[in-house]
Amino acid sequence: MIKRFAFDTRIHHGVIHNGTIYLTGQVGTPGTSAEAQMAEVLAKIDGLLAKAGTDKRRILHVQMWLDDIRDFDAVNRVWDAWMPMDHAPARSSGEGRMAKPGMLVELIVTAAV
Repeated sequence: MIKRFAFDTRIHHGVIHNGTIYLTGQVGTPGTSAEAQMAEVLAKIDGLLAKAGTDKRRILHVQMWLDDIRDFDAVNRVWDAWMPMDHAPARSSGEGRMAKPGMLVELIVTAAV
C-alpha cells in the first residue's frame, strides 16, 4: 500500500511505502541566511515525519544540496544541534543551483516509519 500526504500544487511532500517514508526536498525561505534556512528546513522535516508517525531518530538517509558549498560548516552547526549523534543517518552533500534565487539549502529525507 502507498500512502501520500501533504499535497502542494503538484506533489505530495511525503510518500510512505513498505515502512519507509520519502520526503520531497525541503527548502527554507529565500533571502534568509543559510543557517536560518537550515533551521526552517529541519522544522519542516520534523513536522512531516510526525505526520507519518515517525521522527528524526529514524532517518535513514539525507541528501543535502547547498547553493554554495562554503555554507557547509554553517549548516552543519545547525544540523549538529538538531540531530542526536547516536541516531545520525547516512548523508550525502553536494553543491548545485537551487530552483529559486536566494534558496541556499535543500534536504531530501528517507526514513523508517
